[in-house]
Amino acid sequence: MKIPHARSLIKVLIGLVVLFASGAERIDCQQAPAPADSADVHLGKGYEALKQENYAVAATEFRSALNLAPKLVLKARFPLAVALFEMHNFNESRQEFEAVRKEVGDHPNVLYYLGRLDLEDRNFRSAVENLSKAATNPPFPDTAYYLGVAYFKQDDLPAAERCLKEAAQLTPRDSRVPYQLGLVYRKQGRSEEAEQSLALSAELRRRDTSESQLKLECGHKLDKGPRDEARSICEQLYDPDNAETLTSLGTIYGQHGELGWALKPLRRAAELAPQSPQMQYNLALVYYQLGQFENARTPLANAIKRWPDIFQLNTLYGAVLVKLGEDLPAYEALRHAHDLNPQEPETEDLLYGVTRGLAQRSQTEKQYPGSLRYFQEAAKLRPTDPEPHLRMAEIYRLTGRKAQATAEQQQADELTRNSSTTNRSH
Repeated sequence: MKIPHARSLIKVLIGLVVLFASGAERIDCQQAPAPADSADVHLGKGYEALKQENYAVAATEFRSALNLAPKLVLKARFPLAVALFEMHNFNESRQEFEAVRKEVGDHPNVLYYLGRLDLEDRNFRSAVENLSKAATNPPFPDTAYYLGVAYFKQDDLPAAERCLKEAAQLTPRDSRVPYQLGLVYRKQGRSEEAEQSLALSAELRRRDTSESQLKLECGHKLDKGPRDEARSICEQLYDPDNAETLTSLGTIYGQHGELGWALKPLRRAAELAPQSPQMQYNLALVYYQLGQFENARTPLANAIKRWPDIFQLNTLYGAVLVKLGEDLPAYEALRHAHDLNPQEPETEDLLYGVTRGLAQRSQTEKQYPGSLRYFQEAAKLRPTDPEPHLRMAEIYRLTGRKAQATAEQQQADELTRNSSTTNRSH
């Protein structure tokens, strides 16, 4: 498992999981594993595509999920609308958001995007209405900024100033905010304040550029230079009040093998952004890579409760529980992760190992029905492995089911022969 790059899509993922946290449409981890072409499979692929900012693929996967399960309004239709929005396919995006709104009502996440769409359509009155409602429980930090823009476009300068000042407190590093506020001041005839605000915007843009250059220099020094010299450069990125910069610093350290150094910025980022699944995942992953499994469990356990259907969280949580020897909850987390993304081999390997372990334990304890069920699942995960069939044949013999024992033994023998033939051919 590698630390993923921080992406702007984190904001979108937060919006998705806030809806998921309501508990609606939750997948039951006790249900049978998802078939190869199921809504869960397409959802997993869609979420992964969103994470990679591959919006066209995400839209295709969410549409496929809806074709199979049209009632997945929150899990599929809402992220479909988000993907279409990011693709600038605004008409279709609005249709999907309105369909979600019809089902869930005036949810702040939906109102935020409808307000953004109103701004694109230059329907400023509707933008103010939707964004004002969203701002009562703002789903994203820039809600106040866009509401300020909408008021400005309506020429309601006092309201625009009020919202933009609030936005400046919420996102003090966003250069768009002082720029827009400068335009408000200029239109009000407050020339000196306008120039100060526009100068601040320019300074923030300069800092962003400088920070980008510093990240490049940090990575280069970690590759080429002495470690102590590299760290002195990289630590200039440490900003105890900026979760995104801290995440970038921790990610750079992690990618260059300095996991101990990565822990401090990622821990602080997780403290600053408890609402972000990405921040909790990053911290837990470093703990996992450092072998501090109990420390990794805490952020993951809390995150899983709030965001039960994010593939990466479930896989890492399952891996941590395996290391802690808690096989049954590990099995449940990994099976759910496998349902969400059946194409991920690492998850499948972990699930196979823990499933086989549970099967063997149940057999030792003479819990034969449970043991058979686990071995059957293991056989589906590894259809070329003879061992699950050998064990099932043994259990059937012990329970007096001769015909089933013979069939499983024959299957195991055939798989063993095929494996030997394959090995000889190589």
